[in-house]
Amino acid sequence: MIDNKQKKLWIDGQEVDGDAGVAPLVSINPATGAVNHEVAAAGSAAADAAVRSADEAARAPAWRGMLPAQRARILARIADGMEARGEELAQLQMLENGKVWRECQAQVKSAAATFRYYAGVCETTGSEVTPARGDYLSMAVYEPYGVVAAITPWNSPMTMEAQKVAPALAAGNAVVLKPSEITPSTGLVLGQIALAAGLPPGLLNVLPGTGHEVGAALVAHPKVRLVSFTGGTESGRRIAEVAARKLMPVALELGGKSPHIVFNDASVDAAVAAIAGGIFEGSGQSCVSGSRAFVQRGVYAQVVEKLVATARALRVDLPDRPGAEMGPLATFAHRDRVAAMVEAARRAGAEILTGGARPDQAQLDSGAYYLPTVISGIDNRADIAQQEIFGPVLCVIPFDDEEDLITQANDSAFGLASGIWTADYQRAWRVARALEAGTVWINTYKQLSISTPFGGFKESGIGREKGISGMRLYQQPKGIYFGMGA
Repeated sequence: MIDNKQKKLWIDGQEVDGDAGVAPLVSINPATGAVNHEVAAAGSAAADAAVRSADEAARAPAWRGMLPAQRARILARIADGMEARGEELAQLQMLENGKVWRECQAQVKSAAATFRYYAGVCETTGSEVTPARGDYLSMAVYEPYGVVAAITPWNSPMTMEAQKVAPALAAGNAVVLKPSEITPSTGLVLGQIALAAGLPPGLLNVLPGTGHEVGAALVAHPKVRLVSFTGGTESGRRIAEVAARKLMPVALELGGKSPHIVFNDASVDAAVAAIAGGIFEGSGQSCVSGSRAFVQRGVYAQVVEKLVATARALRVDLPDRPGAEMGPLATFAHRDRVAAMVEAARRAGAEILTGGARPDQAQLDSGAYYLPTVISGIDNRADIAQQEIFGPVLCVIPFDDEEDLITQANDSAFGLASGIWTADYQRAWRVARALEAGTVWINTYKQLSISTPFGGFKESGIGREKGISGMRLYQQPKGIYFGMGA
């Protein structure tokens, strides 16, 4: 059951009013345009209170001295709590960002599984005895940073929150979570779940608010020792500039313009289904969306025809309707931005093969909907092929041979993900190694595993989340030597 009264900040295990003079956030349902609820917003005062609470909790002997197995049990109970409140979490996400119901349900399960995974990592990952080069015993141990600021986006709030909070807690830190102002509510529920699971107060504080007010205050706070951010490249650049002055490490997972490649010998039907899923699922609002489809000329016409037919057949509907395959974009402003980029491409000579407009169903008139769109008649240097659109817009570009493909695919400021479809595994290996991307999928796409490191090359980010190294991201190595001489 969703409570529509104003939601409050979560600091030191308690609900707290927003900062005086900071306007509350108004959550709008992008599927209907209706107001969901209000959420109290944090500013610099709340940021300072949350960080000081987190710093005190991180230094407390009860947390610093807690055995990994005990910490793991808390993480596992958080997963239990997420599953117990799964319907509520899924509904909150659907109301705030418009993802279709089945995706929201799947993301609750994924977020809970992330806490379970890091419970296992926490309990089983140990320190190391390093090879001695003298009469001593040397070890590498791993210490928490202290206070971690986790700043998450609106496209997949539950999975992104779990992906940062779970490993940071497993590593022994305290976390101040700043969810997107568009999707603040799942993070607030996570704070309640964590406290009920036995996490000591102050170890997870949740501050809804804008990046300009509370986000900037967290990044600049002297007691914040590491920032983990997922979002746009320009925001990441500003965070990195502040971090550089503080000599503070950052983890930045930023934008993408991922190439999805089809060679002549590929299974065309499988490739088309994966390309469509990779760009239209979640209305294209994913950093790994395969937004540039490079298709070898021998199958170009066939692939384009099938992609257009697939896009036209997708059911765009209210996200809670059975069978809905695409919901609205997360905000009206973002929908308008996507539409403006497509119109600019049209004026520049691009051919809009399908989509490029809002749906005409009367029941969708009040929502932030945009049809799945396929664009051709451009080359890779076109603005629409270089800029991250973050919407259901696919650019289809032909290529001639492997060398031509690699040149075009790598001709981007981004390097987050990529996909390859071919029956030739020697070619797949060569191309995978040549692509400048943090993730390469071969004859599949958008398969994501919490156990596999994830991050980007170039302007797509710094650092790697997920996997065992995803916990080490939130720890500092320390060398310890025991002299063995007389």
